[in-house]
Amino acid sequence: MEHTPATAWLVEAADAAPQHGTGNLLRIVLVVMVLGCVVTAWFLLRGYKQKDD
Repeated sequence: MEHTPATAWLVEAADAAPQHGTGNLLRIVLVVMVLGCVVTAWFLLRGYKQKDD
């Protein structure tokens, strides 16, 4: 296994980045964030419900 200098690795990564787009990781993070906001809002708002006993 040959040693690749860090600068060459960074140049290759920078050249490849525009070709791949945002990827699935960003989509997963956004979906989890939206679902977390919905669950948090539901949990907080259900505590404000008036209980008419």
